[in-house]
Amino acid sequence: MLQAGIAGLPNVGKSTLFNALTRSRKAEAANYPFCTIEPNVGVVEVPDARLAPLSKIAKTSVIIPAAVEFVDIAGLVAGASKGEGLGNKFLANIREVDAIVHVVRCFENDDIVHSMGKVDPVRDIEVINTELVLADLQSCELQLDRNLKKARGQDKDAAANATLLQRLIPHLNENKSAASLPVTDDEERARLKHFGLLSLKPVLYACNVAESDITDPSANPHVATVRAHIASTHGARVCIICAQVEAELGELSPEEGLEYLAALGVSDSGVSQLIRASYDLLGLASYFTAGEKEVRAWTFKRGMTAPQCAGVIHTDFEKGFIKAEVVAYDDLVSTGSVAAAREAGKYRIEGKEYLFKDGDVALFRFAN
Repeated sequence: MLQAGIAGLPNVGKSTLFNALTRSRKAEAANYPFCTIEPNVGVVEVPDARLAPLSKIAKTSVIIPAAVEFVDIAGLVAGASKGEGLGNKFLANIREVDAIVHVVRCFENDDIVHSMGKVDPVRDIEVINTELVLADLQSCELQLDRNLKKARGQDKDAAANATLLQRLIPHLNENKSAASLPVTDDEERARLKHFGLLSLKPVLYACNVAESDITDPSANPHVATVRAHIASTHGARVCIICAQVEAELGELSPEEGLEYLAALGVSDSGVSQLIRASYDLLGLASYFTAGEKEVRAWTFKRGMTAPQCAGVIHTDFEKGFIKAEVVAYDDLVSTGSVAAAREAGKYRIEGKEYLFKDGDVALFRFAN
């Protein structure tokens, strides 16, 4: 399962957010840096409003949503790339995840100490990004040395690696992320990915705001500053959450939670939005199976073919794949049943080359 790592400076709300995500207390939330030493891991259900209508059509009460894995990584500090604040261990934890949810403090509270004095989210973002770039720079210099040695022995792959690294290192030296390096083609893009760089990982920025900012986060000057900074430098997605409110929601039943959100003037949980955004950030999507036993969301990587998606259920489905019977979720719901969708010409037979789309409802035919 692909993982999204929750990262940021100490005391920005990472562990509180992780607890809210997992509805647990696996991550200790405390008002001091480094309260989390070992990364906590939690498997989280992906909220999907499409499951309930599908269950009505399939006449089943059993619903199994998709899931995504989050890792709570302890706070990084300036100098992490040089081992400050247990930095080497924390950077190694980030190296293991597939995407980063960067939590940024956008609330004022004198009772919660900021590790760098005052609240300045843009500075905090750049501290973390600089540490990732510095760690990558060290890694690239070592990789360049190894590849140059191999290239002297007429290793063409090593020579191509060295050429790319010689472009990348000056880029990183300008404190620019590996993700912002212009690449010429898919082959070079794949080669860049093979270097295992931290600043190449996709990032989602989560602005942690106070409860009073939930109804109109754009009025929060810190949020406005983050959005402007990210738009001009990173081009990444920004989500708004209030980790403290989400933690309180975790203590309530779903019905009580909806009432609480309504009282705050919002209709959806920030955590729900964050989970869906993280799922998308990882390049994941869902297709559905819907029968009398259950309605289930299956996770697939965008760009996967029909046989590969069948293999998500069982490897035998991929090996013996014959065809996929597919109807788009919107078409199935609008027609009301598989039979009606078939009569309306919305039901399709797809072969081995078909690329699955988010929301496809499928039935696989395979040979034993």
